Amino acid sequence: MKKNVLFISFVVSLGGFLFGFDAGIISGVMSYVGPEFNLNDIQTGWVVSSPSFAAMIAMLVAGRLSDLIGRKKILIVVAFLYSFSAITSAFSFSYETLYLSRMIGGIAFGTALILAPTYIAEISNAQNRGRLVSIQQLNIVLGFFAAFLSNYFFNEYNSSGSNFLNDNNVWRWMLGVEFIPAILYFFALYFVPKSPRWLYVRGFINESKSVLEKLHGKSKYLIEFDSIKQSVKSNVKSKKVPLKTLLKPSLRFIMIVGLTLGILQQITGINAIYFYATSIFKQTGIGTDASFFSGIFLSLTTVLFTLVAMYAIDRLGRRPLLITGMSGIAISLLICAYGFSKAEYKLTSSDIMTLNIEKLNGNKEIENKIYFDDVSFKNDLKEIIGNRDFSKMEGEIIEAAIKINAFLVLAGIIGFIACFAFSLGPVMWVMLSELFPNKYRGLAIGVVGFVNSFTSWTIQQIFPWEISNLGSAITFFIYGSIALIGVFILLKILPETKGKSLEEIEFEFVKD
Repeated sequence: MKKNVLFISFVVSLGGFLFGFDAGIISGVMSYVGPEFNLNDIQTGWVVSSPSFAAMIAMLVAGRLSDLIGRKKILIVVAFLYSFSAITSAFSFSYETLYLSRMIGGIAFGTALILAPTYIAEISNAQNRGRLVSIQQLNIVLGFFAAFLSNYFFNEYNSSGSNFLNDNNVWRWMLGVEFIPAILYFFALYFVPKSPRWLYVRGFINESKSVLEKLHGKSKYLIEFDSIKQSVKSNVKSKKVPLKTLLKPSLRFIMIVGLTLGILQQITGINAIYFYATSIFKQTGIGTDASFFSGIFLSLTTVLFTLVAMYAIDRLGRRPLLITGMSGIAISLLICAYGFSKAEYKLTSSDIMTLNIEKLNGNKEIENKIYFDDVSFKNDLKEIIGNRDFSKMEGEIIEAAIKINAFLVLAGIIGFIACFAFSLGPVMWVMLSELFPNKYRGLAIGVVGFVNSFTSWTIQQIFPWEISNLGSAITFFIYGSIALIGVFILLKILPETKGKSLEEIEFEFVKD
């Protein structure tokens, strides 16, 4: 593999880094924004999920626009929108301005998540495509790690009694720091070439050859050029592919596989874990500061197991990684559900004195009362001290009251993250970039991306409501049961695409 192909793939997938950074940042931001704007469960869910809502709209048009205008030009616009969103989010003065600013970022990452794997698949060959497309997922998880690390240090600096940071402005700095990688992404994109496959389809034959030669060298570029030529020669005059063509019987199998992967990747709750990581860790009773630190460990696990996926994907194949990972996801989530189901909550008089919450002092209704579910406990606390004060002190209150096997729950969460990182995380995008013929690729990935993002948005939106009304145990049990069903579905329908050219995959799975 030539170094310039690796460099270009890394640069193009920096949009994934920004997506991961934004997702990781918001998990810490909500610890401050929730009390600041006194958000209820629906508003909390919307602030967190609004980028995904915008992303699913962007995904519907991103593929088509990139087919018309070009992958590179659209990605440059994406980088600008990321930068703009970071600044406006940091200067938000209300709930409304915050979610609108985050929706701008959502348009950016929805587009980037579609175009980056598409572009990378179009500059790579069959031998290294899996690893190169997986760079997208590596950048996403590096973004998570950077965000959780950033959140931890901002929270530590704020907790130290700094005169510069306080509970009212620390979240603005958490959001605003995203501008730095966003503007670097903007300028770096000017150093990447246009997609050679896109150039060929648009009739720029010589330019396509030139790019391929720079990417693969004089000895190999003609092989890739002939592969492109054979794939698109009958479709080069087709300027527009109607949406209804995706319903063709010949595309039915690969659309079912693509949509199944798109739904399973999100419906098992991965973005609930990432976007609400700090809040979830608080539910185990480890405290606010430890919750911020645990986010670093979570994101580091993601990075390590994504590297495992990049090593294994072109050696072991897509199918073994997905089925093994999905099985591990189901087991891990059910472990979390079991751990939370055994939790008990009780505030003693000494706990209440330590918490030093005025409205709790002398309250005999709550003192020494034992709760066997988190919903009743939290509802009673909110009724006594109010939603705003409970949100500010949630980590400390649960830490004081809970009796739980925190290690079991944390092990389940880390297990889930690890299994996702070497399977559904990177492998789904690799398979989407491979399954669809060149003629339909932009449109098909856009549709699957829309469904994927809609599922993600739904999970993010309802997660605060689930935790408040169903409780942690039932919420994780639901996700674990869905994952278990997913294992059997994948065993039934999932094909293997390892080591096959895009044209070979088209010949095998698309029957015109």
